[in-house]
Amino acid sequence: MIDTTPNVVLVVVIGVLFAAGVYLVLERSLSRVLLGTLLMGNGANLLFMVAGGRAGGAPLIGTTAPEDMTDPLPQAMVLTAIVISLGMIGFVMSMAYRSWQLNGHDEVQDDLEDRRVARKAAMNAPAYEDTDSEDSGQSLDDEAADQRDETVHDELDVAALTDPATPPRTEGPR
Repeated sequence: MIDTTPNVVLVVVIGVLFAAGVYLVLERSLSRVLLGTLLMGNGANLLFMVAGGRAGGAPLIGTTAPEDMTDPLPQAMVLTAIVISLGMIGFVMSMAYRSWQLNGHDEVQDDLEDRRVARKAAMNAPAYEDTDSEDSGQSLDDEAADQRDETVHDELDVAALTDPATPPRTEGPR
């Protein structure tokens, strides 16, 4: 009789990889999101290989008996998962690098629209209690003007953005 039960150690490793990957993806730092994507991709690859069953001979008719052949589908799925995770890693790495160039860190910031939607949802649901969803009395434009604009690095440019009467700084031709 052929043993088809998966190795318990591999199953535990898959669970740990997915748990650590999900935890890291939920962080604000893009470098941690990158590491979480790597861990989840490797966990998915291991999951495909464990789910593929036992190892066997090459799936070529005439060289291996049909009952001794390995299923080629999990191997093809792993190759596809490797390509997809490589693309995701490249994309997240480029976002983290660009964020580091612009801001000096790779933290993802809160979105004003997300806060506004959460505040509206809290007003519609009286059982929902959250200190972040209290109405500040400001309009969304006033709240946006109070936030720090990380794309502007000059005080004159900040004044030009907040006060329409201030002329923007102009530089010579490049």
